[in-house]
Amino acid sequence: MGDRFSVKGLQTTVAGPPADYTLELDGVVTTRGKIYDIVVGMEAAPADVTFIHTVQRLNALGTGTATTPGKLDNDSPAALLQVQVNNTVEPTYVATAKLLEVAVNQRATFRWVAAPGGELLVAAIATAGIGIFALDVVGAATIDTFAQIHWEE
Repeated sequence: MGDRFSVKGLQTTVAGPPADYTLELDGVVTTRGKIYDIVVGMEAAPADVTFIHTVQRLNALGTGTATTPGKLDNDSPAALLQVQVNNTVEPTYVATAKLLEVAVNQRATFRWVAAPGGELLVAAIATAGIGIFALDVVGAATIDTFAQIHWEE
C-alpha cells in the first residue's frame, strides 16, 4: 500500500460558462497517483441552483495557487504530486477524457468512492493531471464550489 494524501479546493464559481476550476492535481515524472475518493459541493446559503461538477484529464497545466496536501498518515513522506487551487488561468483539458460528471443541486453534496481497482490514475507526466471544475447550468448564481480528493502514491 502506498502513501495517502488529501487536499481541498474552494473556488468562486460565476454564473454560466466558462467553467471555474476548483482543484487541479498535477502529475510528476517519478510517480503516478490513484484517486480513490472525491467529494464536491457548495459553500453558500441554500438555493435551488444546479451545478455540473466534472473530473477531467488535463494535458497542459493551468495557473493557480500551489497548496500542500495533507498526509493521512503522519509518518508518510511529503506528497510527490502537485496541487493547484484557485486557478486564474484554466488548464487545457482533454475533451474526450471526462472521467466523472455529476449534476449537484446547491443544497446537496456528492461523494464518489472508487471500487477496488477502479481508481482514477494520474499520469506520471509533469504536464498532465486531473482537474475538477464546476459549471452553473442555470446561469444565475455566483457561489463557492468545494472539492476534496484523496489519493494514493
